[in-house]
Amino acid sequence: MKKTVFSLLIAGAMVLALTQTAEAKGNAQKSTTTLRVGVNPVPHGELLELIKDDLAAQGIDLKIVVFTDYVQPNAALLAGDLDANFFQHIPYLESSEEWKNGLSFLWGVHVEPYGLYSAKYKNAADIPNGATIAINNDPSNEGRALLLLQANGLITLDPASGLRATPLDITFNPKNLKFRELEAAQLPRSLPDVDAATINGNYALEAGLNPVRDSLFIEGAESPYVNGLVVKKGNEGDPRLEALKKVLLTQKVKDYIGNTYDGGVVAAF
Repeated sequence: MKKTVFSLLIAGAMVLALTQTAEAKGNAQKSTTTLRVGVNPVPHGELLELIKDDLAAQGIDLKIVVFTDYVQPNAALLAGDLDANFFQHIPYLESSEEWKNGLSFLWGVHVEPYGLYSAKYKNAADIPNGATIAINNDPSNEGRALLLLQANGLITLDPASGLRATPLDITFNPKNLKFRELEAAQLPRSLPDVDAATINGNYALEAGLNPVRDSLFIEGAESPYVNGLVVKKGNEGDPRLEALKKVLLTQKVKDYIGNTYDGGVVAAF
């Protein structure tokens, strides 16, 4: 009888221990929260991979959701499928009333210098009369492309057009350049078919182009096109995003940018 009671006590103690262990594991799991951030793969996804473990140490499981275009990350954020995205600059965000009204730009991380590239010519001066230049077809980056061409003497724009310039705003075109409007991701692939193309820094890097070495010319450090973190309006105070900011805007990330992209990405902090 005593042996039976003792056995029951031991069994009860084991059950209690197992229950407490399960509860401890459950509590540990509950202490981990997920943060879903949409990115373009280069450099945005690479930068977040760099600090993923730093967030994990704070109990935040960073889920990096990769997109290869510029439209779907904002659509997914508005739909609630993401907590934030990291791929765009303010002029692009403000190019859509839906995005402008529904999303907030929190803080900047880096600039991807925008450049003009050619598979046919080594210098911009060699671009012939009547040449075809491929440029972005989205409003903010189309204006960025034309402003870059103006800054380097190929065209002159109506001063009133600002950051949203289109080919219709060209007032002086001494080489009679023609323009082919394409989605950003298509621009590197267009190089064999056009005389030159303006290409966003991230797509240039993905195509194996170095903006410093391979472009005919690129933006200067004064570029207003800083890429940063964007959230749905009303979520600006999310503590997970403050944690992300603290581990992303660091010397570790700045050094990685400087050592990895050879001038193709420039830290903005």
